[in-house]
Amino acid sequence: MHDPPMLTLPILRAGRVYESLDTIDLLDYRTQQPVAKIGQANPGIIKRDARQFAESAAILRKLSVAQIVELCAKASELFTTATLPLFPGGPTQSPEQYVASLSSTTGLPVALVRRNMDKIAFVLSNTSTIIRGLTRGLDTSIIDTGLGTQSGVTVSYYPTTDALGLVLPSNSPGVNSIWLPALPLRVPVVLKPGREEPWTPLRLIMSLITAGLPPQAFSFYPTSHEGAQEVLNLCGRGVIFGDANTVARYASDPRISVHGPGMSKVIIGDDKIEQWPELIDVLAGSVADNGGRSCINASTILVPKYADEIALALAKKLVQITPRASDDPDARLAGFANPSFAQSIDTVIEQGLAVPGATDITASLRQTPRCVSLDGSTFLQPTVVRCDTINHPLGNKEFLFPFVSVIQTPQESMLAQIGPSLVVTIITNDPAFTAQSLACPNIARLNLGPVPTSRVDWDQPHEGNLFEFLYRRRAIMRANA
Repeated sequence: MHDPPMLTLPILRAGRVYESLDTIDLLDYRTQQPVAKIGQANPGIIKRDARQFAESAAILRKLSVAQIVELCAKASELFTTATLPLFPGGPTQSPEQYVASLSSTTGLPVALVRRNMDKIAFVLSNTSTIIRGLTRGLDTSIIDTGLGTQSGVTVSYYPTTDALGLVLPSNSPGVNSIWLPALPLRVPVVLKPGREEPWTPLRLIMSLITAGLPPQAFSFYPTSHEGAQEVLNLCGRGVIFGDANTVARYASDPRISVHGPGMSKVIIGDDKIEQWPELIDVLAGSVADNGGRSCINASTILVPKYADEIALALAKKLVQITPRASDDPDARLAGFANPSFAQSIDTVIEQGLAVPGATDITASLRQTPRCVSLDGSTFLQPTVVRCDTINHPLGNKEFLFPFVSVIQTPQESMLAQIGPSLVVTIITNDPAFTAQSLACPNIARLNLGPVPTSRVDWDQPHEGNLFEFLYRRRAIMRANA
């Protein structure tokens, strides 16, 4: 009896299936055995297909914003509950099979996959609210026609591109929520999936096509680094997720929105520091929600005093989060698909701890090393480091697991020290400190009060405004009738 042929995921060229002869294996993160193959798009294919981006946009723009919003709501239900084709004409995939496949190749526990699944479904079902927030209440018929009246003023908006290219990561399926509003804004998407995570983009594509969106609005190109660069070069607008080197490479290109390290932070003001025991849950959620893998997870906590006490209390809270089997409903840590990557992170942390001025508070509270294996999986356990200053090598450092430094510094110097920070939660009722925070140019999204950095309101984007990225307002004047 022969084993069934291994599943091969194809390329999608404006919604059309293309089976590439060049494939790579998708590996189970525990066994390192192949669970599927995925076709690879060479840069030449992407270049040829770019000639059709305008045609795809014209097809999508036959639908109004309101119509697409309605279809997104329908897709939300399909995404979470329906058995759908994996790709057009392909075998089917149930929601449970999607969750299992994603967990097997990324190391994300089933419980966190389902939580991210709900987050994505929420975005799809609340697209109307999100678009209203992104456009600041603009009448969407103005997007449909390019011209209209808002608050008694004639306004005109036009799209900056016929395609939004995205180079996606594998660390969290929730990042796919970022590109979804492009569709009701009537801009097709060109997706380069993360190496270990093609499952979510494909399931979203099939949910949206099944709901009624035109297949031409979706291109899906698993590809090399060179191919990823072509996606960004050939689309009028692009989004890439990456490290500090990636941020530096695209920093001067206004066409590209770079989602790099977040360096997100929590700050407790002088007037609230005596209440620090009541804030430990907020701190723990900021650090550890979603397995600590998001750019909006806090990696630094700044306090005016009690840093030792806060670091110890937080460490006692976080060491309760331990490696578990991927199907354990209480699992909150993600295994690493590449064990050597986890080991290299552990080495970097140990090298940082060798520099005077930093102590791993969690080390004495754990019975096991930071980097451990369980059932063939490699994990990094939550780590709280007490740093003397933010300038220490570990004082303002971000990793793909729950890691945070706790630093004591005077309130008056905090904002000058933080550097570029994606999300900052500032816990204070001091009007002067609040005003300084609002004026701070290094804060991309500000949470006022005890709100975890990991909490997201989708009509308040934490990194850029997709409408302002994809549309530009033009000056317009009409002759008198």
